[in-house]
Amino acid sequence: MFQRVRRRAAVVAAGALTLSLVACGSGDDSEAEDLSANRAGAMSELGVDQQFKATEPVSFSVLYNNHPNYPLKNDWLFWTELNKRTNVTLEPVAVPLSDYEQKRSLLIGAGDAPFIIPKTYPSQEDVFVSSGAILPVSDYLDLMPNFKDKIAKWNLAPEINQRRQADGKFYLLPGVHEKPWHDYSLVVRTDILEELNLQVPKTWDDVYTMLKAMKAKYPNTIPFSDRYSQPNPAGNLLNLLAASYGMEGAGWNFQHISWDPTGKKLFYTGASEQHRQMLTYLNKLVKEGLLDPESFTQTDDTARQKLANGKSFVISGNAQGLVNDYRPDLAKTLPNAKLTKIPLPIGPAGEINPAPRLENGIMISKKARDSKNFVAMMQFIDWLFYSDSGQEFARWGVEGTTFTKDASGKHSLAADVNVIGLNPKAPKHLQKDFGFYNGVFTYGGKPELVQAFFSPEEQEFQKVMNARTPRAVAPPYPFTDEEREQVSLWQTPLKDFVYQATLQFILGQRDLAQWDAYLAELKGKNMDAYMDKVNEAYERYQKEHG
Repeated sequence: MFQRVRRRAAVVAAGALTLSLVACGSGDDSEAEDLSANRAGAMSELGVDQQFKATEPVSFSVLYNNHPNYPLKNDWLFWTELNKRTNVTLEPVAVPLSDYEQKRSLLIGAGDAPFIIPKTYPSQEDVFVSSGAILPVSDYLDLMPNFKDKIAKWNLAPEINQRRQADGKFYLLPGVHEKPWHDYSLVVRTDILEELNLQVPKTWDDVYTMLKAMKAKYPNTIPFSDRYSQPNPAGNLLNLLAASYGMEGAGWNFQHISWDPTGKKLFYTGASEQHRQMLTYLNKLVKEGLLDPESFTQTDDTARQKLANGKSFVISGNAQGLVNDYRPDLAKTLPNAKLTKIPLPIGPAGEINPAPRLENGIMISKKARDSKNFVAMMQFIDWLFYSDSGQEFARWGVEGTTFTKDASGKHSLAADVNVIGLNPKAPKHLQKDFGFYNGVFTYGGKPELVQAFFSPEEQEFQKVMNARTPRAVAPPYPFTDEEREQVSLWQTPLKDFVYQATLQFILGQRDLAQWDAYLAELKGKNMDAYMDKVNEAYERYQKEHG
């Protein structure tokens, strides 16, 4: 769920943190608004982790991202049990996963959007804010005690503030995590490490040393051959390295703007010294035959075949890729091989966990505000998406049917239920047959909940990553509608040029001695004007909202 994080939020001093929490509430105009005509079905008051149940039957429309791995079924236990517990009937407007973003835009633009619009990623709401089609949800936080409680308990105000628009309000209710959850890293043939008497690499310099040793022992191989190059070349590898070098994102999470927490300034990622150092590192790997140049163009299947055939020993991936792709591939060709997803190697930015604590979330259609059931709907959303019990229900299902719980509170899947290969021979599937652990409704939570279906191996990986310092989050710099229209004309040409030059520098098609010429070309593509707009927006927000 974290692959498409658009921006990150800011490190704020303790005093500012308190103010920002107040801002979360001060943007809340629900007290000033007369909601007396919108309380049909609402509880008189909803407490933290109190079971929400509408006082009369109510129904709400929801845009439903129909995932091909678990296609929508109307008879899922999720729907019936949800109705039993809350007196709410959800009316899904199903849209195929492949067309979700386009159909969402069409529905909203036509005024036909459902009330509840999940699976929206940060900054995707911007266009709908300017059109007035979605609700400033920060105005209604007093209707959402569970959301407010988690923001306060988990000190999430800086991240929440980063989502605010130029008017100081935010329009997307994000999934919230107590701890960062980082998934992607390098997957390494540890049997080769044992053969070479090498330890698991801890830093990117150690990775270089490891690859050199692999190449020396097996000169006919290129030790590292990567996947994830469509649609962005080396999308995952560049993203991992960007975080390790102190940038917001590259590859599939390309970010124009990064934050320097030491100098307390915003900078253009693709023009930074950090970016140059990252390209220098990758160029060295390619030049010395340690990183396959085809990594930047080849299909995932080709990269997997090279790993399975012993032509490479290292690839990037996540927990599911390790279990579902790489290990089965190798079991067919090299059954004695051993693969491990290693903790993210440490780079110049230090021992950090780069994952955000906010994920994609929910927009509310502006027309929902006029519904007689509006207050009940906000209470329902607060319970399902942000209460401990609602999050447990969405992920685990029904105790005694899909899971059991021991005296200590530890959850276990029912013996006849499978998910992510935990009970591979079980006849029923938590997602396909029951509708739980569904990406439309399963967002965030405490680590023990988020990691509930992780293998012991993956939980050890997360333990290492959670011990690291969360990455500093950048301050907000929201554009006005006019500014957004202007910078949008600059962003695509800048991004395309940075992508092109990045590959040229890495592959040696352009000498890194031409770095100054590259910077001059960026300026010619309005980089300085873009940065001026970014800094103006940043300073304006600081002045107006603190």
